[in-house]
Amino acid sequence: MSDLSFYVPAALGCLASLLRLPSLLRNPRDPMLQAVMAYLVTATCLFVFGSIPMLMRVNDLTGTPNFAAPLLYSILMACTGSGIVLIINWRGGPPDRIRRATSWCMGAYAAVSVALFALFMLGEAPVERLEDFDTYYATTPYVREMIALYLAAHTTSVLVMVHLCRRWLHSVKGELRVGLALMVTGYALAVAFDLCKFAAVGARWAGLNWDVLSTDLARPLAAASAPFVAFGFGIPYVVQRLRKPWREWTRYRQLGPLARLLRGLAPTASTIRMPLFSSAGVRRLQLESIIHDGLLTLNPYFDLTLRARSIADALTRGVAPEAADAAADAAMIVAAVEALRADPERQVITTSQGLQEGAGEDRDLVRISQSLSSIPAAGRPNTTREPA
Repeated sequence: MSDLSFYVPAALGCLASLLRLPSLLRNPRDPMLQAVMAYLVTATCLFVFGSIPMLMRVNDLTGTPNFAAPLLYSILMACTGSGIVLIINWRGGPPDRIRRATSWCMGAYAAVSVALFALFMLGEAPVERLEDFDTYYATTPYVREMIALYLAAHTTSVLVMVHLCRRWLHSVKGELRVGLALMVTGYALAVAFDLCKFAAVGARWAGLNWDVLSTDLARPLAAASAPFVAFGFGIPYVVQRLRKPWREWTRYRQLGPLARLLRGLAPTASTIRMPLFSSAGVRRLQLESIIHDGLLTLNPYFDLTLRARSIADALTRGVAPEAADAAADAAMIVAAVEALRADPERQVITTSQGLQEGAGEDRDLVRISQSLSSIPAAGRPNTTREPA
């Protein structure tokens, strides 16, 4: 099997770790960030040290044949343990319970890692085996126990992950449900990896040779499970990070027609050129400022009788109350813009004693902007400029 399937996930994991590092440095005590970083780092190390060239390099540097085996198994324990810790923190709950569960999980997998190295040192594995270590030494004293221990611990951890994810899956929806479903799939493939390993090792104990399950099938299953787990963890995070900018951008586009209609009506209005890379939130705030300034300028021209009549007509036609209010506001605003443009000296504004009662309450600006399309074009001023 090509080690490209290990190098690519390792490179992606390294990139993801570097992207998350600034957040951890800003909030080093955040348990969720700590769990995310621990999982990313251990998963990256797992793929780095799982490649054949790296296994050879570790053995050469330590001068101990097969020393890479307990090292790789210990990294696997750290990765699975940090995955459970991440799910525990992700689900949330009382802080004391989260800390206790995290401590128990970390302690258990640390003890397993120590036991793996102890059993390896007690056993004898003089012949370097890079691809079939598990089956080659399946009957060697102490090394046999080390192999059984790491397989049992890993199987337990992935079954726990499947259980946690499936139980949580039924109580959530949206991108979190998609992520959990992907994680269940990935960990199910990891269970298949363990079954293949157990079958191959058990066959050796029984005097049979099923090594192909370990060498030719288990590694592809491990490589296949990684993208599902990675996307399962990543999709909810990415979607949640993009949801707010997407909402800001959507609102910005929806407010465009109303902003174009009201632009320049305020006597003190000035055009502020937005930087090229301004966020959607900043652009949306500018549009809302233009709209509010324009509505304040139009207040003396608002025909509340026209608005009330428009609402009554809409409700008579069976229009929903919210839509009727928005359409009436839109009609009143268009009429006020026409009245303002017919009063170049702005005498109405000059003689007005104050803001009209009932014309300044909070309005659904997006609904009003969308309702402008239902007003005949002949009844609206020509505004062709794009929003800033």
